[in-house]
Amino acid sequence: QLQLVESGGGLVQPGGSLRLSCAASGSILGIYAMAWYRQAPGKARELVARTTSLGSTNYADSVTGRFTISRDVAKNMVYLQMNSLKPEDTAVYYCEAGSVRTPTGTYVELWGQGALVTVSS
Repeated sequence: QLQLVESGGGLVQPGGSLRLSCAASGSILGIYAMAWYRQAPGKARELVARTTSLGSTNYADSVTGRFTISRDVAKNMVYLQMNSLKPEDTAVYYCEAGSVRTPTGTYVELWGQGALVTVSS
């Protein structure tokens, strides 16, 4: 069964750091892009950061310079290092894998279950 599992969420004080991890499992031949999205209460889900197998990355303006996305292609894992956290970073963070190639030759998109990050004093 193909799935993404996130870990690393929690409560942190403003200015603190957290690292989110996401592991893809199942019969996967390759993943083109992996990304982190977030959804705050009452708001739409938004892209936080994205990285591709070609090495390109992009970030939301609100996290540029504070968050870093990285990926272990061999392990089908993606990470999000979050520094200088602000209360407005509070949200459920979702991992997404796009263009996941399966042994049947199909491509699918996967989403994780979400990890809650709360930034509060």
